[in-house]
Amino acid sequence: MSETISFPIGGMTCTACAARIERVLNRQEGVSATVNFASERAQVVFENAPSSIESVVAAVRRAGFSVDEQSLDLSLSGMTCAACAARIEKILNRQPSVQASVNFAAERAHINYIPGVVEPDFLIGKIEKAGFGAQRLDEGTREDPKAKRTVIWRRERNRFILTLILSLPLFAEMIGMFFGRMIVPVSVQFLFATIVQFFCGAHLYGRAWNAVRGGSANMDVLVVLGTSIAWLFSAVVVVFGLHQHVYFEASASIITLISLGKLMESRAKNKASAGIESLLQLQPQTAHVERDGGIVDRAVADMHVGDIFVVRPGEGVPVDGEIIEGASEVNESMLTGESIPVLKEVGNEVFGGTMNANGALRVRATGVGADTALSRIVKMVEQAQGSKANVQRLADKVSGIFVPAVIGIAVLTFLIGWAVTGSATWSLVSAVSVLVIACPCSLGLATPTAIMVGTGRGAQSGILFRNADALERAEKLKTIIVDKTGTLTQGRPTVAAIHPAVGIPVETLLGVAHALEHNSEHPLARAIVDYAENHGGNTPAAVKDFQAVPGKGVIAEWGGQEARLGSPAFMQASGLDLSALPVAALESEGNTVIAVAQGSQVLGIIALADELRADAVATVKALKARGVRVVMLTGDNERAASLVARQVGVDDYLAGVLPEHKVDGVAKYQAQGSLVGMVGDGINDAPALAAADVGFAIGAGSAVALDTADIVLMKSEMMGVLDAISLSNATLSKIRQNLFFAFIYNILGLPLAAFGMLNPIVAGAAMAMSSVSVVSNSLLLNRWKPISGKP
Repeated sequence: MSETISFPIGGMTCTACAARIERVLNRQEGVSATVNFASERAQVVFENAPSSIESVVAAVRRAGFSVDEQSLDLSLSGMTCAACAARIEKILNRQPSVQASVNFAAERAHINYIPGVVEPDFLIGKIEKAGFGAQRLDEGTREDPKAKRTVIWRRERNRFILTLILSLPLFAEMIGMFFGRMIVPVSVQFLFATIVQFFCGAHLYGRAWNAVRGGSANMDVLVVLGTSIAWLFSAVVVVFGLHQHVYFEASASIITLISLGKLMESRAKNKASAGIESLLQLQPQTAHVERDGGIVDRAVADMHVGDIFVVRPGEGVPVDGEIIEGASEVNESMLTGESIPVLKEVGNEVFGGTMNANGALRVRATGVGADTALSRIVKMVEQAQGSKANVQRLADKVSGIFVPAVIGIAVLTFLIGWAVTGSATWSLVSAVSVLVIACPCSLGLATPTAIMVGTGRGAQSGILFRNADALERAEKLKTIIVDKTGTLTQGRPTVAAIHPAVGIPVETLLGVAHALEHNSEHPLARAIVDYAENHGGNTPAAVKDFQAVPGKGVIAEWGGQEARLGSPAFMQASGLDLSALPVAALESEGNTVIAVAQGSQVLGIIALADELRADAVATVKALKARGVRVVMLTGDNERAASLVARQVGVDDYLAGVLPEHKVDGVAKYQAQGSLVGMVGDGINDAPALAAADVGFAIGAGSAVALDTADIVLMKSEMMGVLDAISLSNATLSKIRQNLFFAFIYNILGLPLAAFGMLNPIVAGAAMAMSSVSVVSNSLLLNRWKPISGKP
């Protein structure tokens, strides 16, 4: 049994860092890891391995990086002695990555943990399971990712401002050089450059040392080498009074420009994470909870399943729940991307983060914390943003050998340049330019930033990608198999006609059908039960020895006889004659026909109709226009399937497919050599969704289908398939553009620097801006709009 965890990593400065961490983690026995430089997270899969999260975290830290921890303070109740405190402490410290201390006198617990490995709600649940009470002291104990990034950005800003101020005299000297005048004495240049190099650039040295100590090299190594060489050469000139030009302005300018680049990159990456942040901001922080006959405001984090809360007009729904009183329209655009409010009444479910419009609602909490729909969406988006697309593999391979190769090119540039020109100074400056202009950051950011923005934009539009592979494969699909019921059709069949056998009252036919289908949740069964109840049918007596035959029908004992209900083929296989009933005529009209029998007597047939989705025909037409073959798959009979296939306009269809054979339908088209997508909504579709190259689950579908699919379409619309493919295409286009510019930048920049055609300062500016340009290009994905035109 495999287990997947995701946790944040600090200290990475370029894709070489991410590649090095991956190598370190993948050396652990039974561990498969991917590290995303843009989202600064590692995703680790344990395959029945002896390795633990502790060993993985230790490996990351030994490599010179940090695993960001968060702290949590809990108020405890139910402790009666120090042994209780010791027990809670033991329970907490048994959890992976957790370090906890419990104070019996203060009734407090202080916990350090790694987010992604465990979460606060999980730890609180462990304490409560042990028989104690626990709640957060305040909501601010959990760091807001946006606030954390803001702190980082401010630190980068302050560092840049200080570096810029100290570098201004050196910039002035650089301007004076054009006029042949020395504005700033060399000794002053030496002082300011030294402060910039070793104080403002101290973090560069620290990270470079960590990289070298870990047996690798990254961007910081290149920058430190280039600027240190320029500073050291100039310092030697000053100390020994040599008659050579000094390059203090070059080393200081490079560090200043790198600080500016990191500042801009930090701001751009903040924007790239806007998708998740916009989702997190939807959930209110407090709820109006009923307590002792009154209403009290309580932190959402402290709510429990079963709590009764009130949602007033214009307020957000705090957690998932079921309405027990009231009616109102609720805006669920955060889940579905659909801006039209949905009428919610008693018995309907509401979701945390949605907006109540005009009525007061009284709701019973059914999902809190990590169990809310919003939390599951955020987790799914985070996992997608932390995963790695296949297209990134090439960039990873290049980045892995990039820095050593650049150092080699710089050495050759110096040696060959000195031999050819006879000028050690010219050769040294060219070598410094080579070191400075080469930056693997743009390669490392090319793919993950586009995936971050693309998946975040998708989440805002009701399209959830489970991982980067699904996002990448969606645009390559050549065949899409669509389940009929609930996907092409509304999934809400109704009784269209009833034909009892000769001499059989309609009430008898409906009574037996009602009894057999009373406890079933199948859409066809519910249609029959609803019809029977709406036409005066009483609740029937319970059946005995109930047996379901998947995809065919049911058998049970009722009224002292064996009763059957199912497809005409099921009845005929049981030796029952339906020739006197208009089965063929009803099926040719697109109806699903259900036959009912008791003992050896056929009681009659019930025809059920299911309307097409309003956008089914348009979606199929648009998919075919993209060159995608559309195939309909259904368990219905040949005649009904043929009619629906003609109405919708699919290229092909498979009729009479039993649930267990849907996977075979997917395999049939995969065997033809193309990538196959599967669109479904029900439990019966789950195996086929898993078998397809890309599984699409329509949002109204079952939890099993949603857990199995690669792409979840929160809107119950077929057009969402087109939107997902369109977003995949737009994201992959940005990735290709980013990779092209990143490669071209280095392919052109390195030779220019090696031939002395780039000043180190210009090289530093180009290097700093390369990463910013890649991230900025990815941010253009925020302009993508769904085909439906809805946000």
